Amino acid sequence: MPYRTTPLVIGEFYHIFNRGVAHMPIFKSKQYFKRFKKSMVYYQVDGLKPRFSLFSPTLHLLDWNKKIVEIVCYCLMPNHFHFLLKQVKDGGVSEFLRKLSNSYTKYFNTRERNRNGPILQGEFKAVLIESNEQLVHLSRYIHLNPLVSGIVEDLETYTWSSFPEYMGLNGENICSKEIIIDQFSSLNDYQDFTLDQEACGRELEFIKHKILES
Repeated sequence: MPYRTTPLVIGEFYHIFNRGVAHMPIFKSKQYFKRFKKSMVYYQVDGLKPRFSLFSPTLHLLDWNKKIVEIVCYCLMPNHFHFLLKQVKDGGVSEFLRKLSNSYTKYFNTRERNRNGPILQGEFKAVLIESNEQLVHLSRYIHLNPLVSGIVEDLETYTWSSFPEYMGLNGENICSKEIIIDQFSSLNDYQDFTLDQEACGRELEFIKHKILES
């Protein structure tokens, strides 16, 4: 296994991302998105839990005291995904991504008429978040993906991102969103902050530079 240049440390936050091999779509329909989302909820918790085949999106079935990572925010795009994760258990980020990727790859290959081989472009990329300012701006960068890519005109309508959860629109409780939201006086303030693209341009370029460095 190749040496990871960015060590993954308990208590630290990381921008995690990966994309399809040769930029291929990894989410081809609503069913694919749903499966990945269900998997990421399931695999962030360690220990005994219902078999995945029996698992329901109702989150009370999982023991939230046994998280290996905290999902702060996420966005699933047609050919790639982003997470902002906090590592809770030693090796938690790697374990979470390994189980999530393996499970989803098996599902994808089965759906694609018994396709074989990887669907993701090698090992996931991880960028250490070095300041609280970078943490908050990264949440904006992740949430803006569907908008700046032209997939939607209203972020609140994009089901495969944590932004609707942040805005309290879907009743989900997947993310540890208080890490970000508690730094704003209201949800409207966070919404305004996210949509103020002009003000965040410089920070977004910094984040993209960090991605290229990784």
